[in-house]
Amino acid sequence: MTTHQPDYRFTHPGALIAALPAVLGFVPEQSLVLVTLEHGQMGAVLRADLSARLIDDIGQLADVAAASGAETAVAVIVDGDGATCPMCNADHRDLCDALAAALDGQGMTLHAAHIVDRVEAGGSWHCIDDCGARGTVEDPVASPLAAAAVLDGRRLYGRRADLRAVVAVADPGHTAALVEVIGDQVQRREQRWRADPDRCGRDDVEAAMAAAARVCDGGQLSDIELAALACGLTDVAVRDTLYALAVGAEAGQAETLWALLARTLPEPWRVEALVLLAFSAYARGDGPLAGLSLEAALRGDPEHRMAGMLDTALQSGMRPERIRELAATGYQLAKRLGVRLPPPRAFGRAG
Repeated sequence: MTTHQPDYRFTHPGALIAALPAVLGFVPEQSLVLVTLEHGQMGAVLRADLSARLIDDIGQLADVAAASGAETAVAVIVDGDGATCPMCNADHRDLCDALAAALDGQGMTLHAAHIVDRVEAGGSWHCIDDCGARGTVEDPVASPLAAAAVLDGRRLYGRRADLRAVVAVADPGHTAALVEVIGDQVQRREQRWRADPDRCGRDDVEAAMAAAARVCDGGQLSDIELAALACGLTDVAVRDTLYALAVGAEAGQAETLWALLARTLPEPWRVEALVLLAFSAYARGDGPLAGLSLEAALRGDPEHRMAGMLDTALQSGMRPERIRELAATGYQLAKRLGVRLPPPRAFGRAG
């Protein structure tokens, strides 16, 4: 997972560690977090689960870090037990030595490595090589990045599992039952599309916007409505038009609908909802949600072109403003279909 936050400087480890939840979207536990630094500012932030095999895969982490263009990085190991366990600390030193070597092979320097017991106010950190540097973690809630995340409409999760729940199928039984309903709607939509493709696409886009507004007001969608939305997402013209909603004034409504569909629809229709959700999250700078959505989408369809492109962009550190440029195609398609989309919104500097 890669996230860029170029507008903040961190002068000591306690502040940098406190900023991690706002960047990752959740409080990391049992993790190796690698932060690249660009001219003294936070660049790409990468996280991996601590495991026995991580040291064997450390080259992949270095590859992604190098793609960000940075020359320096700082490692943070989050381990509630290992922070006070001499044997564990030795293992962590071996991991950081391997990381330093892998980064060196990419022309990068591991500037420092710290281990912390917990990422919360008062957590204790010290340097991995027992250099004597140690201290406490500042309050993550008071981090400038946490404030920026709230202003950008991002929700911060207590655990990664809570973030995963945003895209996990909520009711497998209901999801399975939708397959037959969607099958019926596919036949109905094919008849409408053959009669008038543009009218059919226009109706689908307008139905999606109306459903998004209703869901945000607390309304429920019937199985037939869910099935009709699923069918529309498989139409390239409809789907590409809907990407534009990510940069529009009602982007929050659309994203809420995509998350609902991702938790509700069966494969392969769920994949399209996941990619729309990923695009929306990426466009507003929410790398954690975009990454999890793309991970789930590519599990469902490893060959999905848009999912693959977005995943490559995210892993290489492409900034959200570049991704937003893709929405221009959606506005062009909307004009052709005769659909009036919400006007583009302004994005803050944190996006």
